Amino acid sequence: MNIQQFKYILAVEEHKHFEVAAEKSHITQSTLSTMISKFEDELGIRIFDRKKKPVQVTNEGAVIIEQLKVIVNNIEQLNEITKEVKGEITGTLTLSVIPTLAPFLLPLFLQDFASKFPNLNIKVREEPTSEIMRKLKSRELDIGLLSIPLKDKEILELKLFDEPFLYFDAKAATPKNVSANKIKVENLCLMEEGHCLRTQVLRLCEVNATQSASKLNFEYKAGSIDSLLRFVKANKASTLLPYLATQEFSPQEKAHLSEFKAPVPYRTIGLVVHRHFVKKKLLEALQREIIEKVSLIIPHLDLEGEMLLPVE
Repeated sequence: MNIQQFKYILAVEEHKHFEVAAEKSHITQSTLSTMISKFEDELGIRIFDRKKKPVQVTNEGAVIIEQLKVIVNNIEQLNEITKEVKGEITGTLTLSVIPTLAPFLLPLFLQDFASKFPNLNIKVREEPTSEIMRKLKSRELDIGLLSIPLKDKEILELKLFDEPFLYFDAKAATPKNVSANKIKVENLCLMEEGHCLRTQVLRLCEVNATQSASKLNFEYKAGSIDSLLRFVKANKASTLLPYLATQEFSPQEKAHLSEFKAPVPYRTIGLVVHRHFVKKKLLEALQREIIEKVSLIIPHLDLEGEMLLPVE
């Protein structure tokens, strides 16, 4: 048995089709099928039930495949460690960012970061926290960029920055500063369920979804900050926005923004990786790049005092 056989088996398990797996592996279907059959004969176990359409993994095969994933991951980690020892930054880096952060943070650092590593292929996606966590644990993803802490033993967290929240009221021009316990929650519009930003705002206001519902006689759940903001403006409602999301506001829009009086609510943004992640130099370079760019925009938050109200 060899590593190439392992990869062929994992390809079939992923695509549930021998022909597609062979195409993705850049070999003929007969070669792929023969290699897998030899592996099965050597073990004395059938990995796949070829009579089913699509191809199904047998019960015994499922156990073997889980171990093959571990072996392939370990070999790939060894390759990455070797590259780092040699000072080589090549290959592919997969990065997923939560939707309430991606449109505002990525333009600040991604192009400059990528230009420093011309031999690195960077793949970036917007995904919710739950999907980022799932992919990190299954090793389908290298790095996540989201709100921390997550408090998960399988995940390592690197803090980047603290991002304050601002209050936006479309009904009228707002005062320069407001208190978190004085905002009108009955007119507050939030993201749809499943977004970490919604959860953070509900915790900040200490209200449940029913109490924070709008007085409007219809329900709208925004899937993005852009959609949320458009709805708030059209219906003269209010909402809470992370600091970076407001940086390209027009002067007219900024007139409806208020900063919070102490304690200032904020969320902590960080990089997260699997605890066995090996591209340490690349991770540290990414951390430095983001911190450098964001420090020019977000005001410093005095974490030593009692000025802040973290929203987890």
